[in-house]
Amino acid sequence: MGKAILLPSILFLFHFILCINSVTCSCPIDFGYVQTFPWDNSQCREPININCCQTLISLFGMGLSQYLKETSMFYLPDAASASSCLSDFQTKLAVVSVSPSLAPQCLNGSNEFIARPSSCAGILTIRDWIEKVGPSSSLDSSCNGDVTGLSRCSACVDAGMRVTSQLVSLDPNSTKCFYYTIIYAAGIVNDFGPKDIRTADCILGLPLSISPTNRTSNHLSQTNLYKLIFGFVGAIIGVLLVIGLIIVYRIWDKKKKQNALHNEYVNGVKARVLPNTGAKWFREAELEHATNGFSQRNLIGEGGYGVVYKGILSDGTIVAVKQLLDLDSKGDEEFANEVEIISKIRHRNLLSLRGCCATSHDLKGKRRYLVYDFMSNGSLNDHLFNHNRKQLTWPQRKNIILDVTKGLNYLHYGTKPAIYHRDIKATNILLDSEMKARVADFGLAKQSREGQSHLTTRVAGTYGYLAPEYALYGQLTEKSDVYSFGIVILEIMSGRKVLDTSSSSTILITDWAWALVKSGNVKDIFDESIREDGPMGVMERFVIVGILCAHVMVALRPTIADALKMLEGQGFSP
Repeated sequence: MGKAILLPSILFLFHFILCINSVTCSCPIDFGYVQTFPWDNSQCREPININCCQTLISLFGMGLSQYLKETSMFYLPDAASASSCLSDFQTKLAVVSVSPSLAPQCLNGSNEFIARPSSCAGILTIRDWIEKVGPSSSLDSSCNGDVTGLSRCSACVDAGMRVTSQLVSLDPNSTKCFYYTIIYAAGIVNDFGPKDIRTADCILGLPLSISPTNRTSNHLSQTNLYKLIFGFVGAIIGVLLVIGLIIVYRIWDKKKKQNALHNEYVNGVKARVLPNTGAKWFREAELEHATNGFSQRNLIGEGGYGVVYKGILSDGTIVAVKQLLDLDSKGDEEFANEVEIISKIRHRNLLSLRGCCATSHDLKGKRRYLVYDFMSNGSLNDHLFNHNRKQLTWPQRKNIILDVTKGLNYLHYGTKPAIYHRDIKATNILLDSEMKARVADFGLAKQSREGQSHLTTRVAGTYGYLAPEYALYGQLTEKSDVYSFGIVILEIMSGRKVLDTSSSSTILITDWAWALVKSGNVKDIFDESIREDGPMGVMERFVIVGILCAHVMVALRPTIADALKMLEGQGFSP
């Protein structure tokens, strides 16, 4: 030990010589209390006790607390002052027979006590402290007055821990907030001041050479203080552990309930699918592999309902995979509805369901997929209104209209009870490789009830295609589909969209077509590409049927079966 302290002693003497007659090296702290205060210096005499350094830090902290009380400054202003104070402190230690070399070792040099904003959340003065902590804190009520006795000192220590945690939360990189809290409590909060034996014993944790039981019988010894601190920390760890276990259990329980709800939903959907329909329940991994991870290169369509990807199954079959969106509102209902409806129908002009998939993830959320046969020629909308595509011929238009009519006729009369599509429009009519039309997207479809002439339901569909009585009153009948179909006939025959927004006033296609029919200019309704392409009488008949189907008065609209007969030339008289 003697060799270990030789060099620091030499440095101390060298520094002492340099600071003689230097004004800048004066220390603003009076360390006279080192000689007069009844602290226990036996721990810092040979043999040196392991608690010696903590004792010296507390002893030095008494001076810093007094300095704060007198100047409102935490720590020392500059390196010269800090060095001078360390020298003065060593001098006083030497007077009480404590080796001066212990001070720089235990205090980690003089630079440790230079005021820096990074020490504790930017605090340098009492004013800074009040801005960060507030004009009052738990220290004011717990560390004021006589803090002897187990309960009083324990309350003060607890308050110090809370304030320290508050300061560290403001700046996690702070390193000295604990010492700042002790200095503030001893120098500012406690009325007796840092040099009071009770304050020094409890707040500064300074071992005493005399027992403070002369003042109170319930003194909290240094050992008991450490036990209290360790007990407090252990209690916090225990509480955090319990909270952690509760959180883990709740997450597990929530996931278990979510899985149960998902399984219940999937089983419910499976129960609604008629057996022997050939529909397959896919795994999400199969669909991801088929679509190259739902790549943008495979994206073939998107809208408010969801997105559609082209995919290739493991057996080489090309399919269209529709992922439903907006599952938090009506998406789940539409998925189950479409699966149930499509499983009941089999017709060459209706797009059949190849399979589906339903998953629920903690991170990804709910995912719903419908898998259909791939229609290589896209939608009717693409051919009518995308001028980059080759224009449809008259025979193609005629066959598409007849195909859609036959598909709707099956929905209305080929199934029991009847099915109302509710969203007939050009984008929901798909074309296969042979340009055969198939009606698709049954997410909004409704089944009728035996003996009822109409259903009253939430209005759904696309503006412009909705029958007036359905849009206004929610009354759904088979003729609601007929109205939408009439609009589609007129779009196919004219190449014009249902709503013409090219002028200042929006014109509905039915009004435009009827005005031309009344004026005897039916030919002007036909798309320019087919005006010379087919028999005029047949083409006129298709236009008239379209106008009848889209009649504003439901009683004057034909049924889809009657419309089919008229389109085929049976019982039609213009």
